[in-house]
Amino acid sequence: RLWVYVRDDRPFAAPDPPAAVFPSSRDRRGARTKAHLEGWSGILQADAYGGYGELYATERKPAPILEASCWAHGRRKVFELADVETAAIRKARGETPRPVYPLAVEAVQRIDALFAIERELNGLPPAERLAERQARSAPLAAELEAWMIQTRDKLSRGHDLAKAFGYMLRRWPSFTRFLQDGRIC
Repeated sequence: RLWVYVRDDRPFAAPDPPAAVFPSSRDRRGARTKAHLEGWSGILQADAYGGYGELYATERKPAPILEASCWAHGRRKVFELADVETAAIRKARGETPRPVYPLAVEAVQRIDALFAIERELNGLPPAERLAERQARSAPLAAELEAWMIQTRDKLSRGHDLAKAFGYMLRRWPSFTRFLQDGRIC
């Protein structure tokens, strides 16, 4: 198992150069991440790997690590259900395409509006990013959350889109942490 930890502060105009560390282990146990990050505290932007759970504990020493969920991971399952292009390619090959759900397409469009704002803010200092996010992204994120809850509640619990929305909604505070900290991508 190869673990990858990256620091890249360029998106918020910090002076430190990017860095990457690649420790390895024989397994994927959460004890590995605990050992790797034992003396570190800060913000960890990552997927929802369960092995990170202890790192976010409020009693953790030297301090808890703040979880910032990765929007690319959150969007991934929704995007798969909205992938019109891949469905068309599969159909043209005579293969059975995955269904494309209009609600998934709408969700991707709503999430992509947040991504578009972030592209504009890339390279700005944290305070400027935060001010822009509060003015522009926070209302979109609030609308997205309300829309996902309303939409999810109309779908069967086993529906793939309901599961994808559930993944994001269960972690909503960590997905929206970027709205309180201009350093988070």
